[in-house]
Amino acid sequence: MTTIAVIGAGVTGLTTAYELLDRGFEVTVFDRHRYAAMETSFANGGQLSASNAETWTQWGTVLKGLKWMLQTDAPLLVNPAPTLHKMRWMAEFLSNIPSYRANTVETVRLAIAARAVLFEMAAREGIDFDLERRGILHFYSERKDLAHARRVNAMLAEGGLERRELTPAEIREVEPALHGEFVGGFLTGSDSSGDIHKFTTGLARACARRGASLRFGTDVEGVAAVEGGVRVNAGGREEAFDAVVVSAGVRSRAIAAALGDRVNIYPVKGYSITVQLDDPESQAAAPWISLLDDRSKIVASRFGADRFRVAGTAEFNGANRDIRADRVQPLVEWCEKHFPGVSTEHAIPWAGLRPMTPSMLPRVGRGRRRGVFYNTGHGHLGWTLSAATARLVAESVAAEFAPRAVAAPRPALAVA
Repeated sequence: MTTIAVIGAGVTGLTTAYELLDRGFEVTVFDRHRYAAMETSFANGGQLSASNAETWTQWGTVLKGLKWMLQTDAPLLVNPAPTLHKMRWMAEFLSNIPSYRANTVETVRLAIAARAVLFEMAAREGIDFDLERRGILHFYSERKDLAHARRVNAMLAEGGLERRELTPAEIREVEPALHGEFVGGFLTGSDSSGDIHKFTTGLARACARRGASLRFGTDVEGVAAVEGGVRVNAGGREEAFDAVVVSAGVRSRAIAAALGDRVNIYPVKGYSITVQLDDPESQAAAPWISLLDDRSKIVASRFGADRFRVAGTAEFNGANRDIRADRVQPLVEWCEKHFPGVSTEHAIPWAGLRPMTPSMLPRVGRGRRRGVFYNTGHGHLGWTLSAATARLVAESVAAEFAPRAVAAPRPALAVA
């Protein structure tokens, strides 16, 4: 049987492993942590959001980044200290500005395709991940932001996404718990939210049941493409595989370089707080619909009766994983402003590094050498896109190796 190594047990790695198992491959997953989904897939904003597919590659992002450079609580914060990697990444980011519209449309198509695949996985394996299919509500407090949202909405519609513009009164009807003064909003009824960590750990158990070898607590020290396959040096031993799929988050860049490929990923830090809704008053005061505040660049999702996740910010500061109080505090204040009845006494902070490419599109598919594949670089949309990119990369592997089928083949993914 054809053997495949998957490096990384976050949501992209495990959705990839699952799709490969469906196609009859023998799969081994490596991750340096003792458990699945312990890095970027641990505590994100929870949104499965085709409506958030607008790429950042526009001059407005650059101007805001310059304006906010010395503002420690800014939604976008760039450490001004230069590094060669950061400067090269940002130069390529600027070169992708002309592709802003095309990349946004492509992203929304991929996000729409991903929904059916993810829901299919969860239903098939009985994974409970606090899924809420109430939609996502974008709200705006400034007219210029709403005007920009209307322009973005035209691109999202081009990609096949249906949304409904709301008046301030309709926003209050959709989510009565939300406080504030708004000029309008958009409701994307087909979007949803859920706990990425619960989904990914559930999928890890499903992969194990279906025969995958899960090598948790095993750091990959080296990978090499050789004649007839690849060799993975992990946990003090070297093993041979027919192929490898790199889904290692921000470590993918270094692994790709060892395999002869250039995968330009930069770690963009995001923060979240998980608010424990310990009392009936907080539970009643918290929203059920998932939210996105465009001006603050903050998202929020409800996970069951007793948890509320608030997430946001983007920080260009290398591989730094420190949880900074001055970056967490705006999330707490946002929660208290818009949901004053929610107690933030027990708000658990977290920070994770999003693996982001300069184009804002993930790297999916074959590398230069036979047997080398990638499913990485999803940035802030890993939870949204991973199921679709997993199917795409599994189809690419199957096209090259054509293994003996041991399960019914899954439908091919169409994104256009």
